[in-house]
Amino acid sequence: MAMKSVSVLAILSLLALTLPLAIASDPSPLQDFCVGINTPADGADDFFMSGLQNPRPVANAVGSNVTAVNVNNIPGLNTLGISLVRIDYGVDGQNPPHTHPRATEILYVGVGTLFVGFVTSNGDGNPVAFAALSSQNPGVVTIANTLFGSKPLINPNVLARAFQLDPRVIVDLQTKFQPKT
Repeated sequence: MAMKSVSVLAILSLLALTLPLAIASDPSPLQDFCVGINTPADGADDFFMSGLQNPRPVANAVGSNVTAVNVNNIPGLNTLGISLVRIDYGVDGQNPPHTHPRATEILYVGVGTLFVGFVTSNGDGNPVAFAALSSQNPGVVTIANTLFGSKPLINPNVLARAFQLDPRVIVDLQTKFQPKT
């Protein structure tokens, strides 16, 4: 009986010693900056992007323009886990419903007023917003394009049931969101 107690105690001690090795998390970067991965390092340009203060045109179907500032245009952001976007809105413009699969987001409205869904409120000018994301490459999934413009098409009956709509409405949306050939 004493031998059995020692064995159990030995196993529990071994588990206690190895438990910290089994806890999973994202590791911290091993360096302060990691440039030259996507493009060769060339100095200050790896940490600079000009023109972000300038408004962008919003003459498109949704009435907004998103300017991304991420590791693709500032290589110095590599491994820092951060990015930024400037969003210019026209009157009644919107940023289509979307998600960022690899990031959380916080939004700052610099000029104007935005309402639920980030649709501008009224004709009081051209609101500007900046969003900071917790990833150097957050990705973006535009919901309408993803659901109604998928290849192959998602069965309209599945989407109709999910959104509690008539399947004919879904077919119309799928027709609208399919790329023009």
